[in-house]
Amino acid sequence: MKPLFSIIIPCYNDGKYLPDAIESLRSCDASLFELIIVNDGSKDEATITYLKQLEIEGYTVIHQQNKGLSGARNTGISKSLGKYIVPLDSDNKLRPEYLLRAKTVLENDENIAVVYGRPQHFGANSEVPQVGYFNLQRLMLGNYIDACAIYRKAVWEQAGGYDEQMRLGLEDWEFWLRLAFNGYKFHFINEVLFDYRVRPDSMARTDTTDRYNSIVSYVEEKHKYFMSFDAVSTYFRIKYKGNYIIFMLKMLLYMKFHKLFDIIMKKGFIRKL
Repeated sequence: MKPLFSIIIPCYNDGKYLPDAIESLRSCDASLFELIIVNDGSKDEATITYLKQLEIEGYTVIHQQNKGLSGARNTGISKSLGKYIVPLDSDNKLRPEYLLRAKTVLENDENIAVVYGRPQHFGANSEVPQVGYFNLQRLMLGNYIDACAIYRKAVWEQAGGYDEQMRLGLEDWEFWLRLAFNGYKFHFINEVLFDYRVRPDSMARTDTTDRYNSIVSYVEEKHKYFMSFDAVSTYFRIKYKGNYIIFMLKMLLYMKFHKLFDIIMKKGFIRKL
């Protein structure tokens, strides 16, 4: 029988973390999933040795030249048999409830394409980020849905997979935007469903502002039909030109005292922004 889920783990020189990711899957219902590990051109000897050991133990390990996270995920997914895809980074851990909750949601509503939950940080800190329900406007401003979201393989096929040109990061953000812009539905489960490792080098790995800005510029250009902010800037320019003092006071009131702003507006003392 085909597995319901395909868990895809890309691995690039992360052999020291990978055992934790695999160990976390032992608590999951083995009848629900297959595991595919993609060695994305690792050069670290310890990682290569561990991956060879996993192959001897019967795990599916695909070896390829380094293509980055997008290319590694695409390779693994293209070889998968599952109906639903679970991208799991090699340094993170999955909780057994995730597959069960996702199964209930996805099997009961064919209109839902993507299911995501909340992470528990471990390692350098132990925060539990407040992720929140799906909001396209928020997603357009920046990614808040982790790569470890579960989605239908058919959706990945229809969307054309991850953008392999995005080797500098945020490829998951672009993928979520592409799905959202094409009308696919997201579903948030307000539970901690996976563990996200915050590594000592996490800040270094996020790289520089210039790097981040170049990625954002690429995404905005790729989706400029949806992400053009000309209309927004024009709106604010017209409002500011009318009476900039009143406009600025309204903005200050709205941003700092939002509830009070709503009360005053409902009473008709001021007009909406």
